[in-house]
Amino acid sequence: MKIKYIIIIIVFLSIGAIIYGYTLKDTEIDLGHKYIGFGTAGLFLIAMPLFLFKESKGKKVKDYMLTEENIRKMQGRDKEKPEDQ
Repeated sequence: MKIKYIIIIIVFLSIGAIIYGYTLKDTEIDLGHKYIGFGTAGLFLIAMPLFLFKESKGKKVKDYMLTEENIRKMQGRDKEKPEDQ
């Protein structure tokens, strides 16, 4: 099974757990909070890192870092030399 489909399944299960937790919150408060917490943890601790790993495969992290060189590239300027040298 592709990782894309695993991520989609995790997202739907997490959202389902959150919705189910909100419906349980009226009758069983503790159990409702647990479902909401597990759903949130599933989204942000499992699905999000898997998605970022999948999408960043083969890309250089240095290209996305905010360094002086990259700032100059974004501004369209070459490396400037100080005037007193």
